[in-house]
Amino acid sequence: MSTRIIDGTKISHEWRLELKIRVGELKQSGIIPGLSIILVGDNPASRSYVRLKEKACADVGIHSELHHFQSANEEQLVGLIDQLNDSAHIQGILVQLPLPGHIDPANVLGAVSPTKDIDGLHPLSIGRLATAQETFHPCAPLAIANMLQHENIPIAGRHVVIIGKSNLIGKPLGTMLLNRGATVTQCHSDTEDLFSLTRQADILISGAGKPGFIGREAIKPGALVIDAGMNRGEDGGVCGDVIADDVMGRAGLLTPVPGGIGPMTITMMLHNTVKSAMRMF
Repeated sequence: MSTRIIDGTKISHEWRLELKIRVGELKQSGIIPGLSIILVGDNPASRSYVRLKEKACADVGIHSELHHFQSANEEQLVGLIDQLNDSAHIQGILVQLPLPGHIDPANVLGAVSPTKDIDGLHPLSIGRLATAQETFHPCAPLAIANMLQHENIPIAGRHVVIIGKSNLIGKPLGTMLLNRGATVTQCHSDTEDLFSLTRQADILISGAGKPGFIGREAIKPGALVIDAGMNRGEDGGVCGDVIADDVMGRAGLLTPVPGGIGPMTITMMLHNTVKSAMRMF
């Protein structure tokens, strides 16, 4: 069996070309899509992600502004968010996670207007997702869902096993795929006999955050394997949860790390910002 690699960079490029056209149409109507990014502290990974997001905005013509605090408290952040909620020039607000330990992310994310919640993390956005209503979907799960659609992979009736129950990926992704007709098994650190479940998956999605966690014996022959892990290897490079060389020839399809869902996740941030701006069109 040959394993086909799903090129997230290529798919992302196609999406961004289309988004650039939409942004151009909005600008012709006097609307400049605007995104505000809030960053607290000097976490190197967060700073790197923010730079990628700023560059992506510039590439498609979205105005972005960074509000970087070396230190801040909840009151300061909520005050800024209140101002951004009222700004006619900003259609999307993104709080870069993680926040420092003294700040409760629930209080900060809950202050973002649901109409500008392009990360899909407001309680109202989560509730609408759970009840299959129109809302912003979190960017990483939306990236995965759209990559599956791009590759014409059916969801309805398939057994999807997700490793991870985070609010950013695992939980919303399980809900999204359930809404699309999949049979979803959600696994986590307390799941017993985990690999007996992963070997049943038509589609296996790993967000465990453990390098080298998934090898060939963990998957069913022909399964689609989506690597949602983002880890630092011993050499300092970025790696996923899946041992790519090991699953080649057993998995039917595989998303690589890097070059898999990462580029598409940032593109979905752009998509949600443009979607928000389209309401003014």
